[in-house]
Amino acid sequence: MKVMNYSTLIFFILIIQGTSAYSQENTILHVDSLSLRNDYLAEMQSVNILKHKPIEVTENLVRSVLDKQTAFAVYKDNYMVTGIPLNKPVNRKTADTFFQFSIRHRVTKSVLPFNSFLYITYSQKSFWDIYDESSPFHDTNYNPGIGIGRYVIRNNKLKGAVMLSLEHESNGKADLDSRSWNYINVSIKYFYNMRLSAKAQAYLPYVDGEHNKDMLRYKGYGNFSINYIDKKNLWWFSLEIVPRDKIINPNIHTSLSFRVSKNSNQYLTLDYYAGYGEGLLNYKEYTNQIRIGFTIKPDFFSAY
Repeated sequence: MKVMNYSTLIFFILIIQGTSAYSQENTILHVDSLSLRNDYLAEMQSVNILKHKPIEVTENLVRSVLDKQTAFAVYKDNYMVTGIPLNKPVNRKTADTFFQFSIRHRVTKSVLPFNSFLYITYSQKSFWDIYDESSPFHDTNYNPGIGIGRYVIRNNKLKGAVMLSLEHESNGKADLDSRSWNYINVSIKYFYNMRLSAKAQAYLPYVDGEHNKDMLRYKGYGNFSINYIDKKNLWWFSLEIVPRDKIINPNIHTSLSFRVSKNSNQYLTLDYYAGYGEGLLNYKEYTNQIRIGFTIKPDFFSAY
């Protein structure tokens, strides 16, 4: 068991070392338009992050940038973090390691109706009791999906992106431990300026798992998140709020990340989760966990 677990850890480290080809970091800096690059650099130096100032760009240029990107890239944050609970005694059974592996592949360029594109995604997250005897994986969740998306341009300003995907999530277990659901994910991303963006998602679910019919009361029917980067593009702050059956009692996931090198998308991360449904197996169990570790992040201006 330990050999398999350590092999997984080594595999993840190799992924960290090899992601530069897939990160699409600073996409805008690699386009052919000198004026666009200059606008990006100037706006990044703005001290007023609350100023609403979408970058001016033509739709043809945005499609050109998107179509020139590597089709295979990082989708969600790729974590390898470890930490302790804040609401339980700290011991080798309550402390854990959490990692998430998330990728996407653009199947087509923006040649579909309305200049949209087709993509597929796959995310997998695991809760690893690495400090317990034999270091078992407590829960692993698998999340494949297929979707269609496009950037939204109005009056030569990049407003954001709209995505529509069909997804499945399950823990791959059988009988009483089986957890699964299917859903349509409607996602809207909005670029307030070059350093601040917001994203809202709504789920249209079909819960087919026999033993998790009430799961959405704990996981919620969508989420709202914000992302902020500082003017030197070193610090990245993320906050995700997941409304549940009681709006005043949401699930909260937040992180503060520091970029270890200007030439990579690897970050040192302090991560905090408070709420239900962090994993599928024990979705009814309240989690209040703080963790620290590494994160591989996608491009800040990604449509996904």
